[in-house]
Amino acid sequence: MDSRISSRALASALGGWRAREPAYEALADGIRLLCLDNRLAPRTTLPAERDLAAALGVSRATVASAYRSLRDSAHIASHRGSGSVTLPLPRRTPARSGTHDGLMDLQQASPAAWPGLAAAFLEAATDIPSLAARPGYDLIGMDALRAAVSEAYTARGVPTTVEQVMITAGAQSAIHMIASVVVGRGDRVVMETPTYPHAADAFRQAGARLVGVPVTTDAGWDMDRLIQTFERTAPVAAYLMPDFQNPTGRSMTPSDRAVTLDVARRAGTLLVLDETTADLDIDRGPVDPGFVEEDADLVVRVGSLGKTVWGGLRVGWIRAAVPVLRRLVAARPARDLGTPEFEQAVAARVLSQYPEVTAQRAELLRLGRDTVTAQITARLPQWRVPPVHGGVSLWVALDAPLSAALVMQARAEGLLLSAGPRFSLDGGHERHLRVPFTADAITLARAVDVLAGAWERVVAGAPTTGHAALDAVV
Repeated sequence: MDSRISSRALASALGGWRAREPAYEALADGIRLLCLDNRLAPRTTLPAERDLAAALGVSRATVASAYRSLRDSAHIASHRGSGSVTLPLPRRTPARSGTHDGLMDLQQASPAAWPGLAAAFLEAATDIPSLAARPGYDLIGMDALRAAVSEAYTARGVPTTVEQVMITAGAQSAIHMIASVVVGRGDRVVMETPTYPHAADAFRQAGARLVGVPVTTDAGWDMDRLIQTFERTAPVAAYLMPDFQNPTGRSMTPSDRAVTLDVARRAGTLLVLDETTADLDIDRGPVDPGFVEEDADLVVRVGSLGKTVWGGLRVGWIRAAVPVLRRLVAARPARDLGTPEFEQAVAARVLSQYPEVTAQRAELLRLGRDTVTAQITARLPQWRVPPVHGGVSLWVALDAPLSAALVMQARAEGLLLSAGPRFSLDGGHERHLRVPFTADAITLARAVDVLAGAWERVVAGAPTTGHAALDAVV
């Protein structure tokens, strides 16, 4: 057994779990969702029945029945004297299935490969004889790719030299590396909430204490809260997505960027800017990227080709001041030995055609966004769909706090989504659902059709349809 979760922590993670009757199945579904989202890791010991019952304010029989349901569905195993332990999910779990299994998977929020990618692979294959004569990977990256990345930054208004760029095995690898180098156990790290959940996981694993700053679809970043948080906590780092934030789709204003840079400078905080969605502009138009300060080691930028080109092309990068980059390179061998050179050769060719890539992506995402918006407006007019001008998803506001229950119901009907609480730092967001628009229009229309039916059944099965009463369980 690798770990255990307390009754208090589990109750907090479950949030508004009591969204239908019988209560024990609602509780079991809540724990299943935590397992499917990997918020409850495999081999985690669950609280004793009596302790969890007390934390949730239910009878021990309710918890015992929920645990029995979880054993029946192979999510946990119970052993006398050892308690109940979560099990590894089967390899072909719905969380990893694709549409070819009859399921619509909208959890990943990544579009299909850019149509020109196959040609880039074929062209890169001509380099195989020379690449095969080398180790095949390196810690800092191929000169040609680093040069292409630095030129792209400079063109955006962020003057960059090759020495300031490090190639990584995707953005997630970069975020993990940064967190492991800059964060010590107990250090405070500011993050948006809602936020990209895998980034939050990376900083938590490094021992960070996460402090949330709200971002909403209406108002964007709560700048008063951000300023107060930096001044009060003096965080060692802050992880932000200034352009087309995931999941809200909002972008920081020029004023937001200037204020954030100023308060970070005064607090001595390293700004980690995740720009993996920055190039997914549909109809916003170019903006000053901000956060530009000559010879400062205050800003670290993370980018990748995962959202723009293909999730299977595991190539990302870090743009940072040379002293910061040296620390990252020195620490990298403990995590991995470098990025495969063949994939880097493909990435260099793709970047040479990047304007074509982003133009095609804009058209694809425009169709997806408009399809989802129109379908939800027609089928679920009680929901609120915010306007977005880029990115990969809509942060849709539901008319009742039943996001987790909706996701479980939709899963049973063949649609895979992530519930609002998955994107929260400390619970909540049960009134929101992230709906990616990266799939084709036919799939997205089918997905909304499933959502409409699932929502009707979830609301009908809730203990009460009165919104005030539903809010009380969140």
